[in-house]
Amino acid sequence: MRNTARWAATLGLTATAVCGPLTGAALAEPAAASSLYAPSALVLTLGHGDNAATVTPERAVTLTCAPTSSGTHPAAPLACAELRAVGGDFDALGARPDALCTREYDPVVVTVDGVWRGKRVSYERTFANECVKNSYGTSVFAF
Repeated sequence: MRNTARWAATLGLTATAVCGPLTGAALAEPAAASSLYAPSALVLTLGHGDNAATVTPERAVTLTCAPTSSGTHPAAPLACAELRAVGGDFDALGARPDALCTREYDPVVVTVDGVWRGKRVSYERTFANECVKNSYGTSVFAF
């Protein structure tokens, strides 16, 4: 009988610890999973080589565009604005007309993986060199 009382006390304390926060104001708050914005969170990587399968990433940044611009990308607000302007189509990011680059071939691979407005994104592009990469999408690939 003594073990039953100890077990009942333990069960009661456990229930209070687990269910206690669910009373009062905690129940009135909306669930964190519901949001007005579709998620837009990306990981961009960069490496030198011909394709992503053979390249070791040298740099990586995160870019979150919804509900606000954030992440480790050095120009997150500008990069998000550029992506919104092209509807998240990385191929639509054009080169700046004033960019002057050499024809040196030192390939740079950029990959993008994540979610854009709730849809899965996987993108890879090989640029001829660092200058050409920096000329595309003035902020998106500049990291």
